[in-house]
Amino acid sequence: MSKILSAVAWPYANGPRHIGHVAGFGVPSDVFSRYMRMAGHDVLMVSGTDEHGTPILVAADSEGVSARQLADKNNVLIVNDLVDLGLSYDLFTRTTTGNHYNVVQELFQGVYANGYLVEQTTFGAISPSTGRTLPDRYIEGTCPICGYADARGDQCDNCGNQLDPTDLINPRSKINGETPEFVETQHLFLDLPALAEALQDYLQGREASGTWRPNVIKFSLNLIEDLKPRAMTRDIDWGIPVPIEGWTEQTSKRLYVWFDAVIGYLSASIEWARRLGEPERWRDWWNDPEALSYYFMGKDNIVFHSVIWPAELIGYNGDGDRGGEPGRLGRLNLPTEVVSSEFMTMESKQLSTSRGHVILVGDMLSRYQPDALRYYICAAGPETSDADFTWADFVLRTNSELVAGWGNLVNRTATMVAKNFGEIPPAGPLEPEDEAVLAAVRAGFDTVGDLLGRQRLRTAIAEAMRVVGEVNKYLTLTEPYKMKDESQRERLATVLHVAVQCVADCNTLLSPFLPHSSNKVHLALGGAGVFMPMPVIETVEELDPDNGAGLDFYPIITGDYSRTPAWASRPVTVGARVEKPTPIFTKLDPALVDEELARLGD
Repeated sequence: MSKILSAVAWPYANGPRHIGHVAGFGVPSDVFSRYMRMAGHDVLMVSGTDEHGTPILVAADSEGVSARQLADKNNVLIVNDLVDLGLSYDLFTRTTTGNHYNVVQELFQGVYANGYLVEQTTFGAISPSTGRTLPDRYIEGTCPICGYADARGDQCDNCGNQLDPTDLINPRSKINGETPEFVETQHLFLDLPALAEALQDYLQGREASGTWRPNVIKFSLNLIEDLKPRAMTRDIDWGIPVPIEGWTEQTSKRLYVWFDAVIGYLSASIEWARRLGEPERWRDWWNDPEALSYYFMGKDNIVFHSVIWPAELIGYNGDGDRGGEPGRLGRLNLPTEVVSSEFMTMESKQLSTSRGHVILVGDMLSRYQPDALRYYICAAGPETSDADFTWADFVLRTNSELVAGWGNLVNRTATMVAKNFGEIPPAGPLEPEDEAVLAAVRAGFDTVGDLLGRQRLRTAIAEAMRVVGEVNKYLTLTEPYKMKDESQRERLATVLHVAVQCVADCNTLLSPFLPHSSNKVHLALGGAGVFMPMPVIETVEELDPDNGAGLDFYPIITGDYSRTPAWASRPVTVGARVEKPTPIFTKLDPALVDEELARLGD
């Protein structure tokens, strides 16, 4: 059994999340985490809302509220959406807690003490109309390297190179289009060149493992070639204070949100352990070199998780060119794998909340079953290439695969058992076709499990549905619905027993993808209780009220996943009552395609 850290990207709290976000970080991480628990591993799945930075201030200004009020409102929306989607976090928290402030400041002080944070004079971008600092990502212009017209102030998405806002040709504010003013300012920079050799060794080791997706490892290694020091403080009054003498008193200086946010994986692990009453237990996932960690996100966040975050960890551990010693948290593990998804578009256009070309998670789940969305993301999502969500494809896959394929198999199996026996019958002597289908289904645990362990969700769910197809073929071949004579009753009992066993095993195979419906299938086959544990929302008290952003109580996502079923075939219970079932999945009216397109204005 391994210790598995499932580190899930922190959704930004400037607004509710759309389906493209959860296609990148949410559903893939949950499917992986659920499978790893079923396979017997000790999983810690953590995340939270990312609540600092200028974009929060900009959104708060537009709504006429404080940054604190905006973060509180959006935190609640995001928490509810992620629970409704069934994401099985051990802890989903937020970055405005005192615990997070403490951990971030400890990391900053440790990196500083080891000599990897250096003070430099630089030019900061100021909005002429408001006097407020513009963050790098809120400045666009032409890339000086490749000529891309919409490069950001921190990175060009076209060529992948790191940039500073002053590098851009014809820079402009994304907020109002004005040309920013650049003024001299002092900041503390993460000395990436002093960490470059250790970073390269780390990434080359990951490349040699052959586990990282090619797009992620190649992109990351390319970044090492031209690393420059990067500012880790900002001229802003919303964020974590700089915990260095001479800086703490400067109320207009705060830590860069991207220094702060990636530390959330560690701070959430520590908060989880503290709330569990075992305050040192987080070390099992962070200090044990045998523990494994998987980071889930969209491709726009690769640089921060494959370069910036490992650089922070290397600096804290004292493993860069200047040496050093780990701080009080000990030697911290670097990511085992950065699992990055590509982008999801919608009806051939970029998802955009500001332009109204979007469907928010909450809106989607208010109209459709969560497992229908989860299935679509797993079967057709942006795993290794960009993917286009279309309403026509969503309806088609729901109706032809979930309803007509899997849902129909469950329904007709349970219906025949209820009608003929009212309970799961015992099996008589097995015929070759019975043995063959049972073997085919059991083989699925190896094939689907291997794919899930390597984050190959699209292939894994296709393989699971292929197994479902084998069971449907078995029923077509054996024709139990034609066995009406009393002389055929033993054979009917055997066929239906085999069918129930196969459906139960298929339910196990599909349960990481479709946890909500797996519980319904479990009950339809005479099971009791909950098959796949689900997350819950709890309101908790702030642990460190004197060092945070003013929280008293806040909602978290958590759950008890100790009774997660094993990734294996389990014999069904002869005699378990089976009632006439109701449909597991809702068939969708094709007319809703036009309705949804009309909502988008298409």
